[in-house]
Amino acid sequence: MADAAMRRHGLHVGQNYLLAMLWEHDGSTPGEVAAALNVTTPTVVKMADRMTTAGLLTRRRDDRDNRLVRLWLTDAGRALQKPVEAERRLIEEKVTADLTETERESLLNALAKVHRAASELLSEPTDHGDSVMT
Repeated sequence: MADAAMRRHGLHVGQNYLLAMLWEHDGSTPGEVAAALNVTTPTVVKMADRMTTAGLLTRRRDDRDNRLVRLWLTDAGRALQKPVEAERRLIEEKVTADLTETERESLLNALAKVHRAASELLSEPTDHGDSVMT
């Protein structure tokens, strides 16, 4: 459903997350976007390449640090915010249509807790060292 919804707007599924990040933080670096989305920087660079070709983003060197590249929305990228967010709400409504309002709230609260826990786990340093059991 999500793939079909995004394709209606000329996007591949996943590109909507990059756009959402830039709708909130236009001018982010690929590394900042990758960290926020919990993906690798090369994944963001590849996605940004396609989206630049599609006219949704531009890349510009950072004014203060020429080594950094920042991703900026074009008017076309900004224009997708309302329709893409509407598609996401419609999908949410469809998949939760058989739930009561109380069940929907409980589900969203539970998912928020799972997301927070997963985010915390992702931000913890991994210990591959001295704790090997013998």
